[in-house]
Amino acid sequence: VQLQASGGGLAQAGGSLRLSCAASGRTYVMGWFRQAPGKEREFVATMGRSGGSSTYYADSVKGRFTISRDNAQNTVYLSMNSLKPEDTAVYYCAADASLRPGYSITYYSKTYAFQYWGQGTQVTVSS
Repeated sequence: VQLQASGGGLAQAGGSLRLSCAASGRTYVMGWFRQAPGKEREFVATMGRSGGSSTYYADSVKGRFTISRDNAQNTVYLSMNSLKPEDTAVYYCAADASLRPGYSITYYSKTYAFQYWGQGTQVTVSS
């Protein structure tokens, strides 16, 4: 599975951006992570194929970011509102193409949970 992320760019604090990530094949859980300069890659949000309760957010973005997906298009989105300068990072999408019954959605807050990664898209928020 190949992942192609897009939609990054420059926004002012308080503004909005929407990221997209298209997968070349069927996926089950998809997620977003980010990495700021000099920092480790950190979890942002994840969503299972069925959506709904199979959704999990990092506390730092809860209430501001929304993850969604279009299974017919094999695409996951990240709508980012009320952006802050500390949201500045390269954002990576990730996908697990294996069905794992019984795994909690919180498992997918870890980088090792995902088999496939996109190339990253830069998000810069100015104050």
